[in-house]
Amino acid sequence: MRSLLIVAVVLAVAAARPQQQLSQQRPIAILSQDAAVNADGSFHSRFETEDGVRRQEVGQLRQLGGQDVAEVVQGQVQYSDREGNQFDLRFTADENGYHPQGAHLPQPPPIPAEIQRSIEYNLAHPEEDESQKYTS
Repeated sequence: MRSLLIVAVVLAVAAARPQQQLSQQRPIAILSQDAAVNADGSFHSRFETEDGVRRQEVGQLRQLGGQDVAEVVQGQVQYSDREGNQFDLRFTADENGYHPQGAHLPQPPPIPAEIQRSIEYNLAHPEEDESQKYTS
């Protein structure tokens, strides 16, 4: 019984031991960095770190109509994980949201043929849309 108590205390102390803090890790050096913001609202930014992370992006303002303006940003990030797997993420962000692309991102399953036919039929026959009858 006493040895069980000792084992439990040792396990509790080990579990309570502080884990390695991020502040204890060596900082990653920035090898190159460049950025500029222009008077018209456009910009570019890029950097590369010693651990192989590279990021670049460009942006500009897009007139949407009237006084509405949206910022459009295109960019790319390249990095590797601890196992050495390389990742390449390309993205666009605009008035319609954030649009990432990368081979490592999950993809939705294909739309079943029956549902695709239903969608195509509904798009081809908007006059049969019953939901419009009941809106005020």
